[in-house]
Amino acid sequence: MVTGDLMSKARAGNGDAFHALIQPYRAELQVHCYRVLGSLQDAEDALQDTLLAAWQGLTGFEQRASLRTWLYRIATNQCLNARRAANRRRAKEWDVPHVQPPEPTRLGEVVWLEPYPDALLEQAIHVPLGPEARYEQTESVSLAFITALQVLPPRQLAVLVLRDVLGFHAAEVADMLDSTVDSVTSALKRARAALQRRQPTAADPAPAPGSAAEGAITAKFVRAWESADLDTLVALLTDDVFISMPPVPFEYEGRDLAARFCAGIFGAGRRFDLVPTRANGQPAFGAYLRGTNGISHGTGLYVLALAGDRISAMTRFDNAVLPWFGLPRSLPSR
Repeated sequence: MVTGDLMSKARAGNGDAFHALIQPYRAELQVHCYRVLGSLQDAEDALQDTLLAAWQGLTGFEQRASLRTWLYRIATNQCLNARRAANRRRAKEWDVPHVQPPEPTRLGEVVWLEPYPDALLEQAIHVPLGPEARYEQTESVSLAFITALQVLPPRQLAVLVLRDVLGFHAAEVADMLDSTVDSVTSALKRARAALQRRQPTAADPAPAPGSAAEGAITAKFVRAWESADLDTLVALLTDDVFISMPPVPFEYEGRDLAARFCAGIFGAGRRFDLVPTRANGQPAFGAYLRGTNGISHGTGLYVLALAGDRISAMTRFDNAVLPWFGLPRSLPSR
């Protein structure tokens, strides 16, 4: 009855009623847009376009599907439009002063990737999933999963997220995409196969978020990084550890290359302070370069992927993302 009353008022042009009507879905819609687009900034733009389209089209909403399903239809198509526009962030040149990185293993494709603060995820991670869902919600926001999604063709990506992550039925997805069940089923089969080929599989599962085991690994990492203890740091890495740094396209695979990369970062007496946070359901750290004046300046954000008691991946983002995590641009050196 309350929802029906809000719907009537919103259709009559009451903005407050519309806000109250869609507010329960706002956080999960933003995460949905992030999965499709891989960028928090692009996801926020797509969310705003979704809400505007919903406001303008509310009188035409016939309620044959739920309001949530209708909003997902709009959001998905807004994201697909954004993908077609191809106005994505471009690759950036390496710009760390006095540090010459080693030759990368390869150049990454997904240079527009951005981290997603756990503070925002907490509002959306317990959304109701349909019976078709195949992924845990935390797994489906990991950086490895988001990166693997980005290289899928747009409609395959949308179908996989709607079917396997959110659990919508094939008929619902076909309606959202103005397609057929057969077409959705075929796209899903191809998307699953492509995702399986590209998504790395860890030999050991990651420890539970916030667990003592996770805390032990990250504490060792912090001590090693802040003291520039390269031997201890390298001992924490898996043999096939993977390092990336969007929007810089350099990617490094394997412990030897990772050691050379980290040695370059620590070179010339560079020392850091790390401030813990969380991104994409994973431990993360704001990195601050210690200055000669007692001030440490933010240089970026590191997000770790764990496998057993080792670090299997590290993704470095530039310092522009620090405010998204409530982290300052600079702080007093320790």
